[in-house]
Amino acid sequence: MPTPTTDPIADLLTRIRNASMGRHPSVVIPHSKMKEGICQILKDEGYIREFSGVKHDGIRGLRLNLIYGTKSAPAITGIQRVSKPSLRIYAGHKEIPRVYGGLGTTIMSTSKGVMTGTSAWRQKLGGEILCVVW
Repeated sequence: MPTPTTDPIADLLTRIRNASMGRHPSVVIPHSKMKEGICQILKDEGYIREFSGVKHDGIRGLRLNLIYGTKSAPAITGIQRVSKPSLRIYAGHKEIPRVYGGLGTTIMSTSKGVMTGTSAWRQKLGGEILCVVW
């Protein structure tokens, strides 16, 4: 039985970061709706190829297939947790940060679900800044 983590989103980001640095084709993470929303954004923004639900010994999980470019360079060059359980970071729709001048993606949790910072800005929604990806 895997041990529970105090910050499951940081665990997700660390697993993705470690798998891409180790050039693994895929990584399996424990399932939750929040993680599924984050994975859907990563897929839509072109950072991962696809993700699917898996079940191993009665435990649900998500398998993420990572993307690598020329010379096996990972599509995700950086992924960082912003809001933590010890220090939550919130932003209104006017204060949503842009990552690398718009080249990266901000992932937020809003009242209408998990979405990119650009989508939240267009819908004039604020919320908790979960992480940034570039």
